[in-house]
Amino acid sequence: MNILEKLKSGHITRSAMETDNIAAAFYQILPPDSIIALYGELGTGKTTFVRGLARAMGIAETITSPTYNIYYLYRGKTNLLHLDAYRLENEIQYDELLIEDFLVSPYLLAIEWPEILGNRLPQKCHRLQFTIIDENQHKILWKEH
Repeated sequence: MNILEKLKSGHITRSAMETDNIAAAFYQILPPDSIIALYGELGTGKTTFVRGLARAMGIAETITSPTYNIYYLYRGKTNLLHLDAYRLENEIQYDELLIEDFLVSPYLLAIEWPEILGNRLPQKCHRLQFTIIDENQHKILWKEH
């Protein structure tokens, strides 16, 4: 079963390392200049997933949640822009961030809390839903548009 099939059926992870590995595999199938919307409550593994993407991209920096800074830009063979929309008060504030100025090809834009962006969330993005099943299991589900 390939990574997309696993995620379409809802892949269960049992550790941060497994989430990291799933993200690295997912990165391998992404076309250049991709956007990923990461849905889920606190503690579901969204930032862990971004760490796995960064590792696959050859980024050596420590990846942390950009909650207070709104976004971080990491440079690697592909630029990673990690956006946490949680602190945005409305979708219009997204425009004020001038995100498109940082999307220099090749890039990957990973957005946590994308529901806050409303209509500003690009239609062409990969949507992943993260949920906690129990303290030892998390589920990652690829969502169709």
